[in-house]
Amino acid sequence: MVSAAGCAGDSASDDTSGDEEAQIAWDFRTRPDLTPPRIEVTTTDEGASAGIDGGEELVMLGVKDKQENGAPMNGPVIVDAEGEPVWVHPQGDTRWVYDVRVQEYQQDPVLTWWRGDTFEYGYGEGEFVLMDESYDEVATVTTPGTHADFHDMTLTDDGTALVISYPVVEQDLSEVGGPEDGYVRSSVVHEVDVETGEVVFAWDALEAIPLSDSEAEFDPDADEEGAEDGTEEAPYDPYHVNSVTEDGSDALLVSARNTHAVYRVERTSGELDWILGGTSSDFEMVGDSSFAWQHDAERQSDGTITLFDNQAAPEVGEQSRGLTLEVDTEEATAEVVAEYLPPDGRLADSQGNMEVLEDGTVFIGWGSEPQYSRYARDGTLLQDAELAGGISYRAYLQEWHGSPTEPPKMTLDGGRGYVSWNGATEVDQWRFLAGPDEEGAAEVETVEADGFESSAEMPDEAYLAVEALDADGTVLATAEPGSWP
Repeated sequence: MVSAAGCAGDSASDDTSGDEEAQIAWDFRTRPDLTPPRIEVTTTDEGASAGIDGGEELVMLGVKDKQENGAPMNGPVIVDAEGEPVWVHPQGDTRWVYDVRVQEYQQDPVLTWWRGDTFEYGYGEGEFVLMDESYDEVATVTTPGTHADFHDMTLTDDGTALVISYPVVEQDLSEVGGPEDGYVRSSVVHEVDVETGEVVFAWDALEAIPLSDSEAEFDPDADEEGAEDGTEEAPYDPYHVNSVTEDGSDALLVSARNTHAVYRVERTSGELDWILGGTSSDFEMVGDSSFAWQHDAERQSDGTITLFDNQAAPEVGEQSRGLTLEVDTEEATAEVVAEYLPPDGRLADSQGNMEVLEDGTVFIGWGSEPQYSRYARDGTLLQDAELAGGISYRAYLQEWHGSPTEPPKMTLDGGRGYVSWNGATEVDQWRFLAGPDEEGAAEVETVEADGFESSAEMPDEAYLAVEALDADGTVLATAEPGSWP
């Protein structure tokens, strides 16, 4: 047995017309400018027993892909466990957003995400944004020359950011059957001081990994449109690094999708400590431990390494999976500890991530497939959710407390008052007020803050307002019609 939620609820503006766009996106009376996708959340019996529907963690999404996947918007979106929007930050039709998540900067929680331009062959140029709990930008991070790619940005305790760029450089391609005067799109890892923008460390995959290790198709004689033929206009992409994380204080874990491998890079010298997977693996890949076209390699606190194993594209396996590996450096073996399989055999051609939560459960974003899922430690599916339109490069389940600088908004429609506060996470109730003036106003109704937008019937009075109350009954802010922003 399963239960579903998220596309229908008691939000004040949950009614939709029969047209396709209305079924894909939310339509709020207070904020018609915000059109996040509807999300259908299905909780299994095991998930209901575990109480995951009542969790306070929020889902972080970077909604995108308007043309191919019918996204109603491009931009960061935060939703609750039932798929109800909490914060929506549209970026227009041309600026894309990736890798929305909560990290820590200078010992404070920050919301981080990438914005910029994306290009053919799966890369971008832009910058990462750091926002405080008021949703004010406190910093941006990019790389020199070719600006930061969208795939990954990890903040460190030293106030630095690990980011990636894809510079196009001249390269002899004769060892892979190409011209001596060819071009490649290399992958460079940068460690950048967030405050100053100074690059304190850099590692170039082209200097460490032979081109022959690549699994990416390369045909210098290809004449089909979009082929990577090794020219300056269509450079060969042998590595396609897509995640960089710390592995202790002395090394980095680097995932290269196009070599099917994860590399441990010494942080000072840039030398390779070992290679996991791919044609030059230093480890015997025991059983079903081999992975392909992977994303998001990370070391966990128990010493295991986790990643999102795409198995495509081109297709290698029948379905994508989350993967936990025991990597024994003494015996030089890698074995599967756990795998997290999709409920419907979905195969993500690109993108995706795997997050291990503090309670041992696992959260997976399915990348090019419009879903995210939560699993018990043993691989039992607890919850699965699907976006009605668009996809998200990654998805995270994290704690976040938002107190927006932007005030709440109230509007009137057909004798009812409607109120919302984009990004506010601490509102417990809304108290609707009416009277001849502010001093003479009395309570009309107090309603639970359930969903993005709440409403109540309102009398015909000169003064109308709504107070946002926290769990202790403290007034956080007051909204009045026509006073926003």
